[in-house]
Amino acid sequence: MNQPKLRSLAILAALTLQAFAAEPVHLDRKGEHWAQSTLHHMTLEEKIGQMLMIWVHVQYMNTQSPEYQKLTDAIHTYHLGGFGVSVAVEGGLLQKGDPIEAAFLTNSLQKQSKYPLLMAADFERGASMRLIGATDFPAAMAFGATGDPALARQFGQVSAQEARAIGIHWNWFPDADVNSNPANPIINTRSFGEDPAQVSTMVTAYIQGARGAGLLTTAKHFPGHGDTDTDSHLALARVTGNTDRLNSLELVPFRAAIAAGVDSVMIGHLVVPAVEPDPNKPASVSNAVITGLLKDKLGFKGLVVTDGMDMNGLVSTFSGTRPQISAEESIAAVLAGDDMLILPPDLDGAYHGLIDAVHQGKISQQRIDESVLKILRMKASVGLNTNRLVSLDEAQKNIAAPESVTLAQTVADRAITLAKDISNLVPIQPTQKEKLTAVIFTDSPRGSDGTRAFISELRQRAPEATILAVDNVNAKFISDSVLDAVKQSDRVIILAEAVPSAGRIRAGNATGSAGLDSGPAELLASIAETAGSKTIFTAFGNPYTGVNVPGIETYICTFSNVPTSARALVRALFAEIPIHGHLPVTLPGIATRGTGLTR
Repeated sequence: MNQPKLRSLAILAALTLQAFAAEPVHLDRKGEHWAQSTLHHMTLEEKIGQMLMIWVHVQYMNTQSPEYQKLTDAIHTYHLGGFGVSVAVEGGLLQKGDPIEAAFLTNSLQKQSKYPLLMAADFERGASMRLIGATDFPAAMAFGATGDPALARQFGQVSAQEARAIGIHWNWFPDADVNSNPANPIINTRSFGEDPAQVSTMVTAYIQGARGAGLLTTAKHFPGHGDTDTDSHLALARVTGNTDRLNSLELVPFRAAIAAGVDSVMIGHLVVPAVEPDPNKPASVSNAVITGLLKDKLGFKGLVVTDGMDMNGLVSTFSGTRPQISAEESIAAVLAGDDMLILPPDLDGAYHGLIDAVHQGKISQQRIDESVLKILRMKASVGLNTNRLVSLDEAQKNIAAPESVTLAQTVADRAITLAKDISNLVPIQPTQKEKLTAVIFTDSPRGSDGTRAFISELRQRAPEATILAVDNVNAKFISDSVLDAVKQSDRVIILAEAVPSAGRIRAGNATGSAGLDSGPAELLASIAETAGSKTIFTAFGNPYTGVNVPGIETYICTFSNVPTSARALVRALFAEIPIHGHLPVTLPGIATRGTGLTR
């Protein structure tokens, strides 16, 4: 058996032992009794509140501060079912929080609520998506490149271990989208790949690992956001496939997720003409999609949750003031079959709109009870009926455990994929006479954690290398100096950082983008034209970044831009680890899915 397999099995054994310390997701008789009894004693207002969830940001807040008082007022006034736990965004960058601070915050809010709060998060790459110090896993597509579902299962276990340690019970993951459209601006590396069978296998493995260690899971974005060319944060996306196409592609991983026992399904803000004929009715408020397709045809009995109701893909289909829009979209969502409504544009409008709809007979009490019972059962299935608080000591022990960190690096190492290498430039075996230049394309003048890690790792191995950073602002000013450096070099490494990001508009493109802006893209093309045969192009995140650039003869993919991926890349470039990843997607003009040169 080869060394990577042995290491993978060893990590799996260690994590499996740890997972036994956490209770798997399970609704026992005591939990069922609590859910039924609690529902029976709730007022209509309390029931409606349980169906609503808003953001809370991990940050220090004095308990007497207006920010904290606003949260506690929302708990008491609207009887919230829970919170989506995230962090603030400044200048387009996430301001990551501290895990201990997060645990303290969830505990504090739990103490304020009459009913236990369900805490959710968008931990697609694990807790490190939002928190500093957590295990730094790469994106889902990196797991697809490894071809090893055991790694996805272990990822689910670690995600559960770290999330539950800080009071998070529900992850809005795995992404069950099949990224069959290279131009997709928002799914991209968030998907495990373009093959529905492989995506299904990875989705199933993650669900098994996470649920086995006590974390609720979500398959998203139903009925499939992979073959779209629009970011639904910005506008209404469209799925054009017919019924046969949906059944053979988009729906395959969702069927697998349901079979694996996924706890919830998140509905995307997508127009799906094959199921819903109304061109202005997104799937998230479509009875045909939610009740007809998901519940009746696919047999899903779990919780149905909306994608963020403040996203323009949904909001744009309604008119009026924010409270009016919130009321109308919330009513439409419940009538369509949604159980939990997350992030309404106006909480008060959504809350009172639903109460009024029940009083007016638009929505029955029975329909509300159906959703609230599901929510209460979910809470009981992770033990919130008996204990809603977490130990800060446990958080410190469970975040970034050494074996978890090793696992994350193993995934990043095994994901490195050499898609093309005509002149055999990889690996690098630099001599004293070879002049090496690295050109880093990044969104921010400050760079990301990943690009900084790349520079640090490269400096250790090639201290004399010239390193140049190109961003959206300076591209037009430094193009000449970059090209001069490239011409004088014996070997050039291009690091093109691009990842899907919600609501990103490039060059006025209102449908979103996961690629380089026009200035950096033009400079990249010039570099390839000038030094293509001596250039190692690395897609640092989005694997499609260089597919339309002629002249690239060596093409490497990391499928993520996190520091673990940066370390893996440099190690692979300098022959410190083997390269044996395989493309989980086709790169038009470069290589087909499954391609992977070994080194």
